[in-house]
This record gives sequence, C-alpha cells and structure tokens, in this order.
Amino acid sequence: MHKLRRHALLSALSAITVVTLVATGCSHDSSSTADKARAAAVETPEPAAAEEQLAVVSAPTDGATPTAVADGNAVDQGKAKKSTLKVASYDRKTGRAVIAAPPARDTEPTADPSPSKSAATEPGAGSEKEGSASERDAEAESDSGSAAEDSGSERGSASGSAPTSAPAAGSRPVAVGDVIASAPAPGAPDGLLAKVTDIVGTTKDGSGTTVQTEPAELNSVLGESKADGTVPVDPSTMDIDPLVQGVKVSWAKTGDLTFGPQGAKLPLGSLRIDVGAAVETAAGAPASAAASVHGFVQLAPEVAFSYDGSGAGTGAAPGGAFLGLTGDWASKWSLKGRAAGTTDGKPVRVPFAELHADPVIQVGPVPVVVNLDLVCYFQVDADGRVTVDVEQDLKGDFRVGGNFTWAKGWTGVSESDMTGEPLKATVTATGKVKAALGAEATIGLYGTVGVTADLAPYLRAEADATAEGSANGTGSARGSWALYGGVDLTGRLNIQLSIFGTPIFQKRIPLGALQKEWLLTKGEVATA
Repeated sequence: MHKLRRHALLSALSAITVVTLVATGCSHDSSSTADKARAAAVETPEPAAAEEQLAVVSAPTDGATPTAVADGNAVDQGKAKKSTLKVASYDRKTGRAVIAAPPARDTEPTADPSPSKSAATEPGAGSEKEGSASERDAEAESDSGSAAEDSGSERGSASGSAPTSAPAAGSRPVAVGDVIASAPAPGAPDGLLAKVTDIVGTTKDGSGTTVQTEPAELNSVLGESKADGTVPVDPSTMDIDPLVQGVKVSWAKTGDLTFGPQGAKLPLGSLRIDVGAAVETAAGAPASAAASVHGFVQLAPEVAFSYDGSGAGTGAAPGGAFLGLTGDWASKWSLKGRAAGTTDGKPVRVPFAELHADPVIQVGPVPVVVNLDLVCYFQVDADGRVTVDVEQDLKGDFRVGGNFTWAKGWTGVSESDMTGEPLKATVTATGKVKAALGAEATIGLYGTVGVTADLAPYLRAEADATAEGSANGTGSARGSWALYGGVDLTGRLNIQLSIFGTPIFQKRIPLGALQKEWLLTKGEVATA
C-alpha cells in the first residue's frame, strides 16, 4: 500500500511539473520550456514497463488451480491479472461454465465495518457489470498483489474511505467481455481459455455464477506483453499406456529418483521407455532368422513458448509467436533377423507406447495449458532377403514447432543434431533394410492441436553380393555391405495455431522434411 501511495504521489508530482513548465513557457522562452517538459516526460518511467517481459515458468505444484482474468471493460484490455476465481464446472458442448469466488471467510475484514455511503451511491452500484474484473477480484482476494492494490486505491479515493476487500452486495465475479484463463478444471481437462458472452445467473446453492462462453485467443489475455522461455515436462506427470508386451517405463526427477531396467541410472528429468518385441519374419525364412527389436528411447522433453504482443493492444494479431517441443534424445537399440518389412509398399510401423501430459506453464499471471501426446514406435522397411544383426547408440537433441512473424506468417521449425555409433554390425546376403525407433509428438494449447512432429532416428543397411559356383556344386557369395545411421524429422502445423490470435491459414503447413544420414561402418559379405 505504501508503494502504491508513493506511485500515485510521483504521478501527481510529475503531472504538476509538466503543467507548471507549460504554463511558464507562455511568458518566456516556450520552445526551451517545452523541450524540458518533453525531456521530463521521457525520463519518467511508465508503470507498465517492468511488466512487458513476462516470465515463462512451470506452474506451482501445490495443488492449486491457477486462474487469470482479463477485464473486458478495462482500458488496458488484453492484460490479464491473477485471480482467485475458479472454474467450478464447464460443459464443452454448451459452452456454459460456473465461476466461483473464494468463500467469504477467506477474505480479510474491512478497514471500516460500516458501509460507505458514498460507495453505495456511486453511479452503476449494484448493476450487473459492477466494477472492473480486477476490482471485483481484488474485493474477494485476500492476497491480491499490486494489481488489486491499484484498484482498491481507486475505490478508496472515490468513496472517501479506506479500500475494502469484501465483495459488494449484488456484484458478479465476472462480467460480459471478460476472458478467463484456467488450468485444468472440472469439465475442462485441457484447461480453459474462454470469453464471457452472457451472465446466465447465480447457481441454486449460491456458490457461483453460471456464464455463457465462447473460445478466446491468447492475445486477449497476454495483450502487448512479451514472453520467451522453455519449461521442462515433469516425466512423473505423464500418463503412459504400453501397447505391446515387453514395454517397461522408468523416469527420474529431482528428489525422487527411479532407475531404469538393469540398474541404468537416468539423468534428472528424463523419461525412458524400454521395448523388446518380435517383428514379422519374411516368408520362407528359417527359424534361425527370427526377427526382433530390442532397445530403449530416452527423452527429456521441454515445451518452448514465446509471444511478442507488439500491436496486440489495438486488436491486431501479435508481432510474433512460437510453440514447439525441444529436448535431449538418447536411444540404444538393435535389430536382428530377417524381417518382412513392407505391406503394400509401405513400411511396417508398430506403436509400442502412448504417453500424454497436460503441463501448465505460467506466462506471467496467465496459466497456459499445454497438451502433449507422444507415440513411441518402431518401424521396419525391408525386402525380406537380408539378415542383419545390428545395434546402434544414438544421442543428440531436437527442436520442432511453429514460428509466426508478420513478415512470413507461420513457418515450420525442424532442427536436430544427433550422432550415433555402431555397437554391432553384421549384414548377410543381398538386400536392404531400414529400421527406425522413433516418436511422434503432438503439442497444442487448451485442447487444440497445434504442431505434429515425427522424429525417427534410424539404421539403414544394404548389401550387394555376387554369387560364384563350380561344376561340383560348391559355391560362395561375396560382396560388400554398408551400415548407415540417420534421422528423419517431418511434421505439420495445424490451423489451431491461430489460438495465438494470428491470421488463420486454410491448410496444414508442412514443417519441412529434415533428413540427415552418416556412414557408421562398412565391410565384406561372405556366405556359403
């Protein structure tokens, strides 16, 4: 409160100084005085300057459901403030939500127990849209921060009494035009970002207000602010569904270590999925050529988010935005046997685990709910003639997502820096095989799909043999073979990325295919 009064006093003194300089300029050198006035105005920092750059961090894990509300009737529209209001329930089909304020016992007692007469006689008192969203929320919130102090000071000066924290009789928690951003809530497992279009009424038990809503966009709560950061996804919060037998999942995070199979220790914040499964063997192959895939994928995923609200205050789209997934990757896996790897000319893909998480990142006061899906799979493309026993150790990182700028619109970002080395390499007979152990990731916001990316590190082997024989029936095959490591990265941007408030594109935009390949080893083939 002392900080608020000092801010108000400084503002008042600044205004008096400018007026005095201008008035003095009428009696003597007006140009010099005007220059001084402009210089004084430039030197005075704007109150919102410190809030332009918003921090991007993980939401608190204390069990609370963070909420922010942007006042639809405020001068600085699109600038949300932290709120104690909660989404008690939401119906996706109808768009109706029940908004509940904290219980009255959670509010602090008023400075003056008797109601202020001047406050009761203010124009608009008791109306449906009484007060701004920040004012209404400040009245209900016991620890509301500087935003609530500002609105409380304004009410106190208008009524001539100390600001109160108890809600006025007949006030609504939200008004038409307000935008609500909430972490996952009852009926909204993907979070909620919605604009209030109508006040339906108070619930029967009086615990909340029923409102009609429509989907909103991020620029309606982030406004002209800027934000940029990456937030790690806690592997312990992921829901994991093994799809084949032999899948084992392990993870590690700070303060709660879990170890992988066979005593393998994971880096903090990593998720590891081990798989061992049989692969369809080529027709006519001997029993000794049975095919299988064994190995693991290890991920440390992070959500990358940035927003540049330049121009958003005028109702235009933001100046820039980015949504993507980045992180470290490690895999160690092997392929053995003679695989039948094609069906109708397409590689055989076998998903072995599905993972889902809804991490909440805090962008300033706004809880942004990220929806992350991962499908881990192995894929084989082989001609059924070559028998292999190969193993690869691969490490690196990746970055995929969608980037928006006014100059180029939405463009895809696909980057990967991976290196691998062979641990075992044997290729017999003539033919080719390509096998991948990869993950398809889908990332969105508030239940909308924004970016889909397919990261597929692979092994590729090929052999070319020449047969030699003699009249007595003996013979041999000789030739060369080579083993390559590589990574394929493909994906697309979806129309739902317009949730940032950017122009809508009419079709999916490819991320841009990225393929890197390197020679692991080569050698000679010899068969009897």
